[in-house]
Amino acid sequence: MDPSKLLQLSRRERQIMDLFFQKGKLTAQEVTDLLEDAPSYTTVRTLLRILEEKGHLQHSKSGRQYVYEAASSTDTVRQHSLKHVLKTFFGGSITEAVATFLDQPDTDLSAHDLKELEDLIQKAKDKGRS
Repeated sequence: MDPSKLLQLSRRERQIMDLFFQKGKLTAQEVTDLLEDAPSYTTVRTLLRILEEKGHLQHSKSGRQYVYEAASSTDTVRQHSLKHVLKTFFGGSITEAVATFLDQPDTDLSAHDLKELEDLIQKAKDKGRS
């Protein structure tokens, strides 16, 4: 699956894909139960089939049920989505993105969070990314 195609999903398709990235494998009934303001079970099954045809989902059979899962790993989609946000809103600048995040009044980083960020920056420097 091409993660860039996730940007072309309808609102409901995006909601369904978000469930798969949060929960992993799901049946059509589980998707119906988890969706806020869910459409009918038949509609959910149709949406799952469409998402599979688009290459976003794959299924296996468990007894009489189909069990669906995302066709791409969460990490792959996360990396692609972050690159898209950086390029679109911050001109590709990680510094601008982090500065924007840190400038938000509700950003609350613990001492542990700050230490982890320092360690990540140091690792990047050690790899010659400075």
